[in-house]
Amino acid sequence: MFFASDNTSGVAPQIMAAMTRANAGYAKSYGADDIMARVRTRIREVFEAPDAEVHLVATGTAANALSLALIAPPWSAIFAHEAAHIAVDECGAPEFYTAGAKLIPVPGAHGKITPETLSAALAQVGASGVHGVQRGCLSLTNVTEAGTVYTPAEIATLTALAHRQGLPCHLDGARFANALVATGATPAQMTWQAGIDVLSFGGTKNGCMGVEAVVLFDPARAWELELRRKRAGHLFSKHRFLSAQFEAYLDGDLWLTLARHANAMGQNLAQGLARVPGASLMHPAPANMLFPWLAPGTNARAAARGAQYYAMQDGPRESARFVSSWSTTPADVEALIAALVP
Repeated sequence: MFFASDNTSGVAPQIMAAMTRANAGYAKSYGADDIMARVRTRIREVFEAPDAEVHLVATGTAANALSLALIAPPWSAIFAHEAAHIAVDECGAPEFYTAGAKLIPVPGAHGKITPETLSAALAQVGASGVHGVQRGCLSLTNVTEAGTVYTPAEIATLTALAHRQGLPCHLDGARFANALVATGATPAQMTWQAGIDVLSFGGTKNGCMGVEAVVLFDPARAWELELRRKRAGHLFSKHRFLSAQFEAYLDGDLWLTLARHANAMGQNLAQGLARVPGASLMHPAPANMLFPWLAPGTNARAAARGAQYYAMQDGPRESARFVSSWSTTPADVEALIAALVP
């Protein structure tokens, strides 16, 4: 009954096996390995973007912070949802790596920025000339921190607003595969065709040991990212172990298979919550992350029965965050539901 995060799951066996194979013999270091060349080619195929540049790092925070440093000057504003990971859970890394860019929280129901809230935020920034921060970039998250998803059309509407102001656009795709499965979109439709300039393409939450890809749809930015990655201490010498993870992740569309299973377990859980007295969902839950309201006493009872998840309290109301993963089983879901029921 481990539903605290998809980070709590293990490594998919196909990916672990690939790392074992990569351990044999010798390979060029710092990303010059043959496996990385194949990963770069495969990502270009997957995204229908033959000129895209690809760089691997070990953490989502590094992927996000380095991506934002590439497109947001120190004197600029990064527009992101008020609950976005970069605004709440990255310990100031975006501000640090950009050398001072300011996070501007943008509201929106169910974890999603709307054209109205983004337009209002854009209108409030940059009007005071040299005395205030300038408009820098837009960062979206898909799957959002509320477990909802943006469609490609919704992303395109928001990026169009940003691009009209000259702002490049970043997508935090820590759960990118889950968003694709939930919407039925293709990688291209969700990214560059919808106006995304830089993507943090997640692997760690979806069966990898620890790897994320920064995908640049403007290859002219690649050398600067190379330098920023090295300067930040995120260029692995034994890079083949990052490359091997991502090659196995993409092979045979394993990444989508794993996400499809995680999402299916999320849907099983959503259906099971209907059997829990007093439970109701705060947000739509099309992917693998759910936020239910719960009856008083439910969290304590479930914890006593061994369930592990994020329990929350909002005044007298109890709530929770449940996240299913590639390795969640139907039996795990049923055990959680049983732990929640009085």
